[in-house]
Amino acid sequence: MLEHYKIDSQYSVKEALQRMDDYGIPVVFIVDEKDVLEGIFTLGDMRQFILRNGALSSCITEAMNPQPIVFSSVEEVNEARKRQRMLVYPIISPQGRLTHAIFEREPQSYNNAHINNSLEDIPLVIMAGGQGTRLYPYTKVLPKALIPIGDLTITERIINNFAKYGCKDVYLILNYKASMIKAYFNELDKDYNIHYIDEDRFLGTGGGLELLKGLIKGTFILSNCDVLINEDMECIYKTHIEKKNKITFVCAIKNLPISYGIIQSDENGKIIDLKEKPEFSFLTNTGVYVIDPDVIEQISRDEYIDFPDIAKRCMENGDTVGVFPVPEQAWLDMGKISEMENMAERLKLKGEF
Repeated sequence: MLEHYKIDSQYSVKEALQRMDDYGIPVVFIVDEKDVLEGIFTLGDMRQFILRNGALSSCITEAMNPQPIVFSSVEEVNEARKRQRMLVYPIISPQGRLTHAIFEREPQSYNNAHINNSLEDIPLVIMAGGQGTRLYPYTKVLPKALIPIGDLTITERIINNFAKYGCKDVYLILNYKASMIKAYFNELDKDYNIHYIDEDRFLGTGGGLELLKGLIKGTFILSNCDVLINEDMECIYKTHIEKKNKITFVCAIKNLPISYGIIQSDENGKIIDLKEKPEFSFLTNTGVYVIDPDVIEQISRDEYIDFPDIAKRCMENGDTVGVFPVPEQAWLDMGKISEMENMAERLKLKGEF
């Protein structure tokens, strides 16, 4: 229904993203009271805006594309599709009113079980060796990787997210209760390949990657075992390649409201700015990365190191470490019990685990 896609110019970026999340749509159209199209806003526009240090509290007019490509008829759209593929083809009247929109892929297909095979040759590495102490008492019995979210373990849900893109080789770096994880996946009926990598001792969130030397020779995806990213993984991977990054961090956009008035002064105590209960937008690490294989070579044998420190090492060596922003709603974390319950609720599985 086209009405779901329409917002007015008074919306904030945050409200626009919420609309897109509520209806599971990839774009919104900014229109005036007569439905005249003023601009469009996609997740690609959101990423560019955030990378320019834009704030989610900003007006949508600051982040939208004010000059989108538009069409006058379905016939014109069909001709254009032969030359160039676009996310959406807006159709407007001679008066500029938005009358129709044709999508390259139907919006409801964005969550289909299978999307494409674009990641068929891209290995997925999951750090599954931690004790998950923040999830006690659950992890006194089960390793974090086997905590159920509904009728599937969190690790299965992570793998299924990537399997939609054809990913078929999964490396699990194991330590705590490794034998239990192996037993579970050995009995599982699955259409992907599991490779177990055993740490003799816990090496942090990055040290275990050294054990992949000689096993992984191409770009791969790394994920913690307690996060789900509901985003276009093909786009994330392609962006990594296009930007020639050594590492790409997938980061969620957080918007933090401050419940106090903020005062900014100069060195003489003169107030130069007043902000009443402002909101601050920032990027936070989700624990999902795209990584070039030579990063592994920079890790020493049996070295305890967390992955952000590996990234810092790359930056110090002059390598490019980039970021791919995703909406906060696209990031589901279960690092704590309250977050695990929220994950189940977001997945419409409340009460099932």
